[in-house]
Amino acid sequence: MDRSIMRETTKDFVKYYNPKLNGELRLDTNTNPLGSNPAAEKYLKEASWNLNGYPNTYSDGLRSSLADLYGLDIDNIIAGNGSDELLDVTFKTFTNAGDKSVFPVPSYVLYDYFVKLNGGVSAEVDLTDDYQLDVDAMLRQDAKVIIMPSPNNPTGNCFRTKDIEEILSKSKGIVVVDEAYGEYAKDSFIRRVEEFDNLVVLRTLSKAYAMAALRIGYAATNKSLADMMISVKIPYSVNTISEGAAIAALKDQEFIRKSVELVNEQRPKLDAELRKLGFETFHSDSNFILARSPIDHTELVSGLKTRGVLIRDFGSKRRTMNCVRITVGTEEDNRFLLDKAAEVISGCR
Repeated sequence: MDRSIMRETTKDFVKYYNPKLNGELRLDTNTNPLGSNPAAEKYLKEASWNLNGYPNTYSDGLRSSLADLYGLDIDNIIAGNGSDELLDVTFKTFTNAGDKSVFPVPSYVLYDYFVKLNGGVSAEVDLTDDYQLDVDAMLRQDAKVIIMPSPNNPTGNCFRTKDIEEILSKSKGIVVVDEAYGEYAKDSFIRRVEEFDNLVVLRTLSKAYAMAALRIGYAATNKSLADMMISVKIPYSVNTISEGAAIAALKDQEFIRKSVELVNEQRPKLDAELRKLGFETFHSDSNFILARSPIDHTELVSGLKTRGVLIRDFGSKRRTMNCVRITVGTEEDNRFLLDKAAEVISGCR
């Protein structure tokens, strides 16, 4: 059977990034190089559960812990199965079929997926030459939803606070600030959600919190929008085990501090060494670096894979031609990457 049976807006969908693994060093997913969250691991080893019972309908325990962390109210928080579920909930809640949603290019590749999955129309607006928001161009789209990640994936930089504030003040639609890498940034909008009637902030425990396997994400917004979103979200989407581990992890902020310190220490060193190898690197406020390869990007990525290192290839996409994205690892991880990259580059010259 051909794809004509599919929903019209999804016919062009292809599978998401899914590399075959053979024990490579993974510097392609922007997870925490320190490994699994220790508080979550301890909880999983020591706790027991009634597997016959449903989880709390809307993860009230986790929502309460997150509210305490940020000085918000439980009714400001929506918990979900990864922040991707909250992206989906956002479009399900606020858009009708045919509504326009706008996002910058380059940015998170799944924005377009979620817009189209919910029957919407994607409006892409190029970032400026220094990878900042083109505020006027985004506002001209008159979109039902404006979404942007800050720090931005894959470029790594934060957008200017004043630019996001201008979009919030002038847009009639919902403005989503995706802070998946927010722990690494100096500025955040998560404690400001009651200042704006159209702001939704997304966060995840997959990155700095080192819990990607357990799929925990959340949104923070004003109580009015939160009530709308939680009414649309699938009940029970966060399982009991993941919720308990997340609550335990939130109590261990020392691990987050160490994780951020490691990135702040290693990122400039990795950047400098990449430049010595001939890469053009771009400013990052996150736990990864976007870099333009000194050789063909496909040769670099495949050559590294054969040598036991995975990085993410963005070299065929608009505005990131011949670029790759590299997760900042430990000093040992970064040294291994650099040595293998030097081998690949030398072999191509």
